[in-house]
Amino acid sequence: MDTYDALLETITPKSGPTREILDPATGAVVGLAPVHTVDDLDRAVAGAVATQPAWAARGHAERIATLNRVADAIDAAAEPLAELLSREQGKPLNGPNARFEVGACTAWLRATAATPLEAEVIVDDGQTHAELHYRPIGVVGAIGPWNWPMMIAVWQIAPALRMGNAVVVKPSEYTPLSVLALVAVMNQELPAGLLSVVCGDREVGARLSSHPGIGKVMFTGSTATGKAIIKSSADTVKRLTLELGGNDAGIVLSDADPKAIAEGLFWGAFINTGQTCAALKRLYVHDDIYDAVCTELTAVAETMPMGVGMDEKNVLGPLQNKAQFDIVARLVDAAKDSGARVLLGGNPSLDQPGYFYPTTLIADIDNANPLVMEEQFGPALPIIRFTDLDDVIAQANGVDVGLGGSVWSPDLAKAREVAARLEAGTVWINGHGGVHPMIPFGGAKQSGYGLEFGVEGLKALGVPQVING
Repeated sequence: MDTYDALLETITPKSGPTREILDPATGAVVGLAPVHTVDDLDRAVAGAVATQPAWAARGHAERIATLNRVADAIDAAAEPLAELLSREQGKPLNGPNARFEVGACTAWLRATAATPLEAEVIVDDGQTHAELHYRPIGVVGAIGPWNWPMMIAVWQIAPALRMGNAVVVKPSEYTPLSVLALVAVMNQELPAGLLSVVCGDREVGARLSSHPGIGKVMFTGSTATGKAIIKSSADTVKRLTLELGGNDAGIVLSDADPKAIAEGLFWGAFINTGQTCAALKRLYVHDDIYDAVCTELTAVAETMPMGVGMDEKNVLGPLQNKAQFDIVARLVDAAKDSGARVLLGGNPSLDQPGYFYPTTLIADIDNANPLVMEEQFGPALPIIRFTDLDDVIAQANGVDVGLGGSVWSPDLAKAREVAARLEAGTVWINGHGGVHPMIPFGGAKQSGYGLEFGVEGLKALGVPQVING
């Protein structure tokens, strides 16, 4: 699978029903995806149940060695994987996009393999000796999104395998080929049946989240779907890790340097063309530097080329699907209709192929505008003026989600004081959206619950067991 054609051939169904997957930048056919059923899911779970005990019995050391070999296999297939990802998801090869995402897959695998998780002695007072251990759950169901399909799949798969579980993956219906290809590469080093992919519709997803053979569900996606998973998992009392929607606020304090922070603001908002759960989606700027920040951010945005992902010069791509394009267009139109000032963009061309929405910056917008209050999940950023710190913190906290947030100031002590008042799972200082495999990540409020990454992420893929005596 060292070439794109060989990789695509490996995952092309040889029998059964299929559907075409189209390039969101060009409309061209990328490949054929299988159309799996609930019966296919049941077979995959049965295979996982049968394979998991032997995998768990290998112990941490052997599982760690295997995960490192899996990372080596992905490295060897990195370029064809990146090309398939670019064609299917739309993101460019360069910038923090397709090649970056494939690289993140191996980085997370190696970090997960390297993270120690020792038994913890809770009490040892001469009379009582109690230790806390983490045992495998069994089978983990992993339901992934279309925005970072490979990387987020690895965020789910790597700790699950490390902790001795089997995994059944259900990718987004928009980006199944990327996950099929990634898993095919990983399975070169894994026991048969331990890791499988089922490509299906909502019926298959509902069965996965209620399946008695699955002990935990990991889901990244919308809050609405997360709520449905909570309900359908209740009868089997599944463990859940849910990373749901966000509407991240960034607060730029009056002492920030507009020119120095402009590029960081841009990538905080527009990484993956804005299609990131923890992207900067609402930017609050102090009145003293508001106009300067608008000017500097616009200057940076104007230099970022958008186009077909396979063109090496591009760093921004299309929206992945028509439904998301329509959401962004609706919200930007609402902002324009309200009289907000368009600094850049807001004028998509409907004559070209692909779901391209231009990089859009909207200034002088009311905090109650739909573009501010709803998650746009695309390349459109509202910039809201503020004067009072208490008021802007209340505005930042005034939504029912809380995935991330950021504070921008050279005064780190002051920035941390503001950060502590934001209702978000992660608050970054002078940056936005950066994740690290050793730093726990999760949401507050309706952005979900459970932690991923690092030691806490490993613990979330195990059953805690106390041995007392």
